[in-house]
Amino acid sequence: MTAELARQLQAALGRSALGRSALERTAPAQTALKLADFTPTARNQAAPKPAAPRQNVPEEATLGRPAPERAVSSIEGAGGALLAAQELQLKAEVLARALVASDIAPGEPVLCRIANEPLDLAALLGTWLAGGVAVPLNAAAAPASVAGVRAATGARLSVWGGRVEPIAQQQPAPRELLREAALIVFTSGSTGKPKGVVLAHQRLARKLEVLDRLLKFSADDIVVVPLQLSFIFGIWVSLLALLSGSRLVLMGKFTAASLANKLAEGASVLAVVPTMLRALLAQTPIPQAPALRSLLCGGESLGHPLAAALGDVFPRTEIYDLYGLTETGSCDFCLSAGEFAVGLGSIGRPTEEVHYRIVDAEGAPARPGAAGELLLKTPFGMLGYLDDPDLSAAAYVEGYLRTGDQARLRADGRVEIVGRLKDIISRGGNKIAPAEIDALLVHHPQVTGALCAGIADARLGEAIAAIVTLAPGAELTSAALRHWAAQRIEKFKVPDVILFRDALPTGSTGKLSRAAVARLVLAGSDDTASCSSPPPRTGPRFGPVR
Repeated sequence: MTAELARQLQAALGRSALGRSALERTAPAQTALKLADFTPTARNQAAPKPAAPRQNVPEEATLGRPAPERAVSSIEGAGGALLAAQELQLKAEVLARALVASDIAPGEPVLCRIANEPLDLAALLGTWLAGGVAVPLNAAAAPASVAGVRAATGARLSVWGGRVEPIAQQQPAPRELLREAALIVFTSGSTGKPKGVVLAHQRLARKLEVLDRLLKFSADDIVVVPLQLSFIFGIWVSLLALLSGSRLVLMGKFTAASLANKLAEGASVLAVVPTMLRALLAQTPIPQAPALRSLLCGGESLGHPLAAALGDVFPRTEIYDLYGLTETGSCDFCLSAGEFAVGLGSIGRPTEEVHYRIVDAEGAPARPGAAGELLLKTPFGMLGYLDDPDLSAAAYVEGYLRTGDQARLRADGRVEIVGRLKDIISRGGNKIAPAEIDALLVHHPQVTGALCAGIADARLGEAIAAIVTLAPGAELTSAALRHWAAQRIEKFKVPDVILFRDALPTGSTGKLSRAAVARLVLAGSDDTASCSSPPPRTGPRFGPVR
């Protein structure tokens, strides 16, 4: 039987579900495809039947609601390529045939090189139709990263630019963990070694149903995604747009100017990480978004000042602050549009079927209002880490995933993230959450952003380093900022080193990177004594991050 995600996408794109037996009946070289070539049901059905008309697609095939009146109008890629819904479907089927012709085994990993083009989505769907497991990897990834993913997965087939390419001779051994898998998404671990998170078809499909009810994408929407499709946030937003019949606009390398253009052209839904919003709001003049009805923020903490600024700049836009992990299927908490103003600074409340605990260092429930580790229990979570059962087992406590995030339950019933356990700085025996210092520094009237981390120190064990960005026209010295901070927090929490920069450091997915703070500070310590702000620019102050 065709996997659940593939069935839903087939229905949304206007064609019946495609069984692998139908693929095997058609010559791999065929490129002109007909609806009558495919069966709508199980792979062992004997004779092909015409696909049902679009209006007869059952409700259960399209997120449990009536199918949209039209399919996806188009998918626009980073390079400007346009692909209609039916074209995407046909290209996916061609890729699926090529994979079957390459003797792909059920559950075999397939490397899908991602450049934020329509063919990337065809690669995912084609892999699923052929019974494989998609492994999305940025097309611009460093050779060492590519080699690491290839070695970890044993992938022998790659899909890139609409073509299937052999990259190894030997087929990887079957893995029980991949039997029901849709995706292997690699995320960075605390040791720097990427972990392969295995996500199941059925669980991800059900999570998309939850998100559909929450966000209500429609066939009238233009959904703009400047996120990489190797990032779970970018993946689920794009899939939800396809399943909802929305027009999907993918962007390549992020620039604030290009995003501003998309907003001016009529984007109605935008999915971003807060770092992108900081850059966007620093534009002169502040971008206009006449049709923007929904703004989805995730990947890092939105922060109170940035959230407040967004409310001022986009007063008619519904803002959703989303929190989740790749391991949990993403979007476990949501500060929804209806409670955004009163819930600023929090991640809101759990989404459907998600349960949580906040526990202290001994694993006991944390006192109300006290910080502890956030644990999550969800039916949409990962099957496990690829080829690492010990790490998979260690990730859970009594069925709850350890997030590594420090959180507290606020008096209003919403949960607030206060830091990362692995980010905790141990300075002279004192344990310090860098997010607390971030939040303080951005309240200085000349500071627009701050990111803190620990750096090795022979005397203290760790010292506190901060990267800071300044407001237009501001002049500030590190000594003055440290003095200001010392009047507001304990002296052991005051940053030891402050480096001023035009932007806060980010990683490959666009999320802020504390790991980069130490590298920048050690490389640029001669700039920490004092600094004038970068060239004047307008825009609101930005918020703290984690």
